[in-house]
Amino acid sequence: MKERRRPRQVADVVREELARLLRTEVSDPAVGFATITDVVLSPDLRSARVFVSVLGGEGAFEKSVAALNRAAPMLRGMVGRNCHLRYAPELRFEEDHSLERGARIEEILRHLPHPDDEGGEGKE
Repeated sequence: MKERRRPRQVADVVREELARLLRTEVSDPAVGFATITDVVLSPDLRSARVFVSVLGGEGAFEKSVAALNRAAPMLRGMVGRNCHLRYAPELRFEEDHSLERGARIEEILRHLPHPDDEGGEGKE
């Protein structure tokens, strides 16, 4: 049980540290308005998939993720030192479109007729 919990616990620490580093240490304008949404660590804690949401269009996503992947070695070193990890995970940044999908689904649901508006039952 502990073996399954450990990657999630370390991933949460890494996510918080990466979010802090983006706010305070990364000054590359190509990163843009990037937000770390999730970190998924391998079971051996040696590699991490870092999911990023970016404010802007598709071009902004590609530009930000590319800039973050260029900065990954520097960020890896900082995460390892600041989180006191024996092995700093190799970071691979990826686009996270879940917020956009969620907003799109919400928009679709908003335009569906409400069951009370369909008439018939209960109205006289």
